[in-house]
Amino acid sequence: MQVISIPSPSKPLQTSSTRSPEKIAYENNKLHKRLCRLVGQAIGDFNMIEDGDKVMVCLSGGKDSYALLDILMTLRERAPINFEIVAVNLDQKQPGFPEDVLPTYLDKLGIPYHIENQDTYSIVKRLVPEGKTTCSLCSRLRRGILYRVADELGASKIALGHHRDDIMETFFLNMFFGGKLKGMPAKLQSDDGRHIVIRPLAYVKEADTARYAEVKQFPIIPCNLCGSQENLQRKHVKQLMREWDKQHPGRVDNIFSALSTVVPSHLMDKDLFNFRDLKLTGEAIANGDIAFDEEPCAPSIVPLSQYESESD
Repeated sequence: MQVISIPSPSKPLQTSSTRSPEKIAYENNKLHKRLCRLVGQAIGDFNMIEDGDKVMVCLSGGKDSYALLDILMTLRERAPINFEIVAVNLDQKQPGFPEDVLPTYLDKLGIPYHIENQDTYSIVKRLVPEGKTTCSLCSRLRRGILYRVADELGASKIALGHHRDDIMETFFLNMFFGGKLKGMPAKLQSDDGRHIVIRPLAYVKEADTARYAEVKQFPIIPCNLCGSQENLQRKHVKQLMREWDKQHPGRVDNIFSALSTVVPSHLMDKDLFNFRDLKLTGEAIANGDIAFDEEPCAPSIVPLSQYESESD
């Protein structure tokens, strides 16, 4: 497996002849500030990290988890609370995996870390038929191992590197193929009730983590277990979102905003809203229906008097 060393943004490959070193430095600093702001906002909105927490940052070797670790280290120095960070990598024993890359990188950072060695690669290859996607089984195996490691390390929070695009892609996958309005929450409790999982990059676009990886020259380690499966449904959804973003600017932003602006009484989940006992009360209800709701894309209603004056 080849480690991808991303070129420095100061080299011609990453710069335009019209951009000065000062302009590049300004843009890079602006990107760093934006990431810190968005991660800090997500942490605050969902109360992800509290005083005294020990945050286990799951480091895969990909651009997103590198960015997560880097930004959390910055915020730890600025935060009004005290919390610890421990980086954890699960070495799944994929053929050719460069075992020295992450330890070398983390030693330079000078932070505590743990490398967990578990041969999930062989399990996945043995159980999943050739040509079938491995992500589901691989994810379940990783999750169980990481929960155990969190217990062993005494971590109170498990931080994952999923970003805004991941969250929306998961929402569409569940809707298109699972028949559920279900996404990827910024904060959740594990099924066994013993762990809190957080996603501090919840407000961050993938394009920003990709650019940040270039700026910081993270030693990216590609996944050759599932990353080579070009027919994954997630990749189709990702392409769909890219087309929307290009053809209809703002649509993707509105979709993401909708995930946190839910009106249960205007959906059809009987467990989420008590439609059965809904009766006339004669009193106004918050978020209740308006007899003639204006469609979000409808033009403004022109008063009848205006038509009358125009006809005259």
